[in-house]
Amino acid sequence: MNIHEYQAKALLRQFGVPVPEGRVVHSDAHAAAAAEEIGGDRWVLKAQIHAGGRGKAGGVKVVDSIEQVQIAADELIGTHLVTPQTGPAGRLVQRVLVEQAQNITQEYYLGLVVNRDAQRITLIASSEGGMEIEEVARKTPQKVIRETIDPAVGLLDFQCRKVAARIGCVGKPMNALVRLMKGFYRCFRDKDCLMAEINPLALVNGTELMALDAKMSFDGNALYRHPEIADLRDFEEEDPREVEASGHGLNYIALSGNVGCIVNGAGLAMATMDAITLHGGQPANFLDVGGGASPEKIANAFRIVLEDSQVKAILLNIFAGINRCDWVAEGIVQAIRDQHIQVPVVVRLAGTNVEAGRRILAESGLNYIEAQNLDDGAAKAVQALQGAEA
Repeated sequence: MNIHEYQAKALLRQFGVPVPEGRVVHSDAHAAAAAEEIGGDRWVLKAQIHAGGRGKAGGVKVVDSIEQVQIAADELIGTHLVTPQTGPAGRLVQRVLVEQAQNITQEYYLGLVVNRDAQRITLIASSEGGMEIEEVARKTPQKVIRETIDPAVGLLDFQCRKVAARIGCVGKPMNALVRLMKGFYRCFRDKDCLMAEINPLALVNGTELMALDAKMSFDGNALYRHPEIADLRDFEEEDPREVEASGHGLNYIALSGNVGCIVNGAGLAMATMDAITLHGGQPANFLDVGGGASPEKIANAFRIVLEDSQVKAILLNIFAGINRCDWVAEGIVQAIRDQHIQVPVVVRLAGTNVEAGRRILAESGLNYIEAQNLDDGAAKAVQALQGAEA
């Protein structure tokens, strides 16, 4: 789950990480009032959407009068901001963060990620703040510093000092950076983050460190113990199909292909997508129906997949353990009958009650394509797709 920049900064502030004084506004008049309340003679207005690259897309504006604050807010709010991460449709800007502009001496990058290879949280830092860390790693990999954190003891002072020295933050600011890093780590750990970054982390007026931008994403499986984080979720920033799917207990992620996938189990879903690609097709989605899939759950899965107009064929691949093939078959029959599905449907069933499931499908009289295994199902789905497009 992702959150907005202003929400991430509020969390960081709770853990002692300095952030600029700012206000979130929803109108140009509110923006002008917020700037007057904040004070100063220069302000930064930042569009609040769940996507990076806002600055390059015109989503960050620096102004030096209250009148310009109002004009800039009016230009941002209500527009669709298109960045490399939004796709061509862009994202609707509904709120803007107004902050006092800072006198920046130096910019750094600071990030934390879960390193699954090391099974540890890893601190990433660079002297090249304000740039995408992937670009820095590609062009000047020696400027990307990594420090693995032992969960038994947490982020230690000597590790912070070592990282600070390597990115060139020495002297008096080093002590401030050590405190900031440790607060940043505690926030990441205590709130069950998957990724967090401060970019840029700025040295302001030559002495003070401040997080000028922040991004965070959280482990959805841990939200049950963080209701205060779950409350930050902005459904309007998410794909409506993904939101609807989560309400039905389905794990759905939209992709750009044309073969719809309905599978049980994340590993099998990934293998199914790979098999479709191997046979020359492109998966339209990742969809894991999970365990105990009722007929209604299967029918909802079909409906959500078919809300994507690019889907020209569907592959349902079920290896039942906790699930039952007869339940799945009942859901397939219900979906095809009630939703008047016109695209080819390829069905592969295996596991618990498989014969009963196959019998239900055979006796339904409905039009579907039976597959014997994963590879056969992927091949037939791509063949059906090609036939539908011919």
